[in-house]
Amino acid sequence: MPQMWGVIELGQNDFIFVSWTRHRDNKSDEQYVITWKIALDGTFELASTYAKPMELGWRALALSLIASEVADGERDANLRFLHDPANFNFVATPQGRLGDLLRQGRCTIIEPVGVDYLPKRNGKPAETGDVWRVLLLVNCSIQGPRYFAHNGVITFEKREGQDWEPQSSFAKRIAKFAPGSWFQRTEPNEEEDLGERRPE
Repeated sequence: MPQMWGVIELGQNDFIFVSWTRHRDNKSDEQYVITWKIALDGTFELASTYAKPMELGWRALALSLIASEVADGERDANLRFLHDPANFNFVATPQGRLGDLLRQGRCTIIEPVGVDYLPKRNGKPAETGDVWRVLLLVNCSIQGPRYFAHNGVITFEKREGQDWEPQSSFAKRIAKFAPGSWFQRTEPNEEEDLGERRPE
């Protein structure tokens, strides 16, 4: 629910902000603010880190906020939107859009879901910059190893100006093979990696 918007001046910088709350009655005094910094050349920069998924589009921002509601135990979170594969089509892979691929692979999205922006931490020179991360757990009605088809972990990351890169083993298969052939071959070192993660 929108609350108010405005422009403020801090030092030599101007900021535009909009405030909002999750609840219409706002009894909890819970209020969120999204702020944009106005540069001297007139361009805008999103200053609120938690809202950075907005730079990927409105669906990414909505997914991020709904996932936060679920994590916080909100009762009427929009799970239908959160679990709709079409809303993840902002993630592009060499095989196509992620949501379309999940639908073709007969996969349903379950909890948890994460659409997050992770800023580079100070004092970590090995890190190469800020990153957006999408994390999904899925159940897929297709032939394949149980550790993929049941509670399969799909993780993609994207850095500024770069393409989405698969991080988890399942995500690498989705990016490399068409949905009907995700599990037709074993990738190098994959069995060893998965063997280490499997419970005894």
